[in-house]
Amino acid sequence: MQSETRPDPFPACPAPFNLAAHVLARAEDTPDKIALAVLRLTGAERWSYARLKSAVLGTGTGLLQAGLRPGDRVLMRLGNTVDFPIAYLGAIAVGLVPVPTSSQLTAPEVLKMIATLDPAAILLGPGIACPDTSIPVIDTAALSAMRDLPPAEWHMGDPDRLGYIIYTSGTSGIPRAVCHAHRAIWARRMMMSGWYGLRSDDRLLHAGAFNWTYTLGTGLMDPWTMGATALIPEPDTDPAQLPLLLKRHDATIFAAAPGVYRKMLGSGAPLPALPKLRHGLAAGEKLSDNIRQQWHDATGTAIHEAYGMSECSTFISASPDHPATPGTLGRPQPGRRVAILGPDGPVARGDEGTIAIHRSDPGLMLGYLDAPDETQARFQGDWFLTGDQGVMDDAGDVTYLGRSDDMMNAGGIRVSPIEVEMVLNHHPSITQSAVTDIEVKPDVRVIMAFYTAPQRLDEASLEAYVSDRLAAYKRPRAYIHVDALPTGANGKLLRRKLRPIYEALNGQA
Repeated sequence: MQSETRPDPFPACPAPFNLAAHVLARAEDTPDKIALAVLRLTGAERWSYARLKSAVLGTGTGLLQAGLRPGDRVLMRLGNTVDFPIAYLGAIAVGLVPVPTSSQLTAPEVLKMIATLDPAAILLGPGIACPDTSIPVIDTAALSAMRDLPPAEWHMGDPDRLGYIIYTSGTSGIPRAVCHAHRAIWARRMMMSGWYGLRSDDRLLHAGAFNWTYTLGTGLMDPWTMGATALIPEPDTDPAQLPLLLKRHDATIFAAAPGVYRKMLGSGAPLPALPKLRHGLAAGEKLSDNIRQQWHDATGTAIHEAYGMSECSTFISASPDHPATPGTLGRPQPGRRVAILGPDGPVARGDEGTIAIHRSDPGLMLGYLDAPDETQARFQGDWFLTGDQGVMDDAGDVTYLGRSDDMMNAGGIRVSPIEVEMVLNHHPSITQSAVTDIEVKPDVRVIMAFYTAPQRLDEASLEAYVSDRLAAYKRPRAYIHVDALPTGANGKLLRRKLRPIYEALNGQA
C-alpha cells in the first residue's frame, strides 16, 4: 500500500466569499454571546459577538475613509492587544490585504519586508519598531476611533483571490511573503473535527499573543467561526498563572505551544482540578512524549498535536475522535490529501519520505509573493513538499522524523540559520559563523552561534550587535568561538556537526 490518502473531496468554498464574513457569520445568531474575553487574574474584558462585528465593520469603514482601496496591502505593526484581530478582520472585510508581522522585528528587518511588499499603509502600535518611510501610518488611536463608524459592506468576491499575506523565514535567509486566499479559512473547517473537536459551546483558552498567527487562527478565528468563546490571557501573563485562569474561566479546551506546557508543568506547584477541561492542543514545534505524559498525569486529559506550516496551516493531527498512536503526529485530517514522497512519488507504507500535501488542498497558499520560480520549486508534480521527513503506517498515522533542511525552531517559530548567519558575518571581527538550535535539556531547544575570529569576542558586545538587527526570538543564546567550522569534502558547512562541538565543550556524552 502506498503512503497516500485519497479522501472524499471536501465541499467547495462557496462563492462569492469573504474570509471575515465567514468568521463572523454566527454573530447574527448569538449577538449577545461572549465572543472574546481578555483574561486577568481579577476579571476580564469581554466582547460580545455584536460588539466585535460592529468594531470590525466600523474599522473597515475607517480604513476606506483613510483612502485605502480593495486590493491594497496593509502592513500590520501592532502589539499584543485586541487591536490586532479587529484591524486584521476589518481590513479583510473591505477587501484589503493585511500583512500581520511579529512585533519583535527590528526596523531593519521590517524595511526589508517593505521593499518587496510595497504596502499602501502601515498600522502602527506604540513602541513597535518601524522604519521611517513616506508610507501613510495609521496609529492605534485612529484605529480605535474607527470602531464607532457606520458598518462597511462586506467585500464579496472570488474565494481564490488574495486575502492576506504572512511572512515565514526562508532557507535562503530572506523572509518569504506567503500569499493566502480568502478560501484558507474555509479549509480550516477540516480542523474542527480533525484536530480540535470544537463545538459552539466550547470556551477555548489560547496562551499565545494576539499578534501570533497560531493564536490568530486557532485561538480566535476558529472559535468565532464555530460561534464559541475565545479566551486570551492579557499580555505578559506568567505561564504559572494559566492553570488558575483555566479553572476560573471554565475553559473546555486549552491551546499552547509545547514550551508553554513545559513551563506550566515545571513551575513546581500542582495544577488545580480542571473539571471543565476536555483536552489540550499543541502546535508550532514537536511535542515530546514526556510533556504529553506529564500533562495527562496532572489533568487526566490528552494533548492533541498538529503538524502544519505557514504555507498550509495544519493538516496532520490527532483529535478526540482519533487519538494519536504513541510516537506519531496523528493522521491527515478528513478531506486532506497527503502523501509521503520519494523521488518517484508516494513511497510504500512504512518507508521514509518527504511529507507532502496535494495542490488541490483549499488551505494551500497561492504562492510566494512575486516569486513564481521559488513557488514552483516547492512542488513535485501536484504535491507541495514540506521539506520535513516522515513515515506513514498502515493505519495512516504519520511519524515525524525531522527536518530535511537546516531550519531552526525558536519557541514554535521557524527561523532560518542563514538569516542569523548573514547578520553575524557582517560583524567586523567575525570571519565565519554557523548557527543551529540545540537541545540543552529535555524539551528545551535554544539557538546557538559558532564563529571563527582571530580571538574570542566579548559576548555582551555580540549580543548588543545582533539586538539592533534581529528580533529577540532569532537571536542566539550563546556564542561559541571555534578554530574552524565543520565542513564536508566540498567545503560546504555541516550544521549537523555543530552539536558534537557543543557537547565536547560542555563535557557531555
